[in-house]
Amino acid sequence: MDAIDLKILALLQTDATLSIASIGEQIGLSQTPCWKRIQRLEAEGVIDRRVAVLDPDKLGLGLTVFVSIETADHSKDWLGRFAEQIAAMPEVLELYRMAGDVDYMLRVVVADMAAYDTFYKTLTAALPLKNVTSRFAMQKVKSTTILPLPAPPPRKRPPRLAAVGQ
Repeated sequence: MDAIDLKILALLQTDATLSIASIGEQIGLSQTPCWKRIQRLEAEGVIDRRVAVLDPDKLGLGLTVFVSIETADHSKDWLGRFAEQIAAMPEVLELYRMAGDVDYMLRVVVADMAAYDTFYKTLTAALPLKNVTSRFAMQKVKSTTILPLPAPPPRKRPPRLAAVGQ
């Protein structure tokens, strides 16, 4: 990945609706090479997908809950069943397997406490869990989907030729 790829990614992270022509103009490429680079980044999986980021509050989903889960069963079979159960729960936006005193962390978005109670009952009935701890977000201070991109690799300069007569 070179500096041009990183510029394309920076633009797309900010606004995935930009046209190929607009991206190309901003980075100094014509449309065809710009489009080919984006296609390559998609094929390589660097660009996972392009989506619209929605405002949960405007959709009546005002409660964000971080759920810590401890389990006594760490088998591959249990994890498979757990991951399958979580995949079927649209309220769970993110699931992480953790290191430390918590085994799994979920980010859950629901309308209100009653909706969370329904979610919680479904979660705890699905599989045996050792401990479930819920932490309720009071205020979103920062939220972004923009990843910190690495610095572009240094450009290789051709070796300097010695001046004649030196």
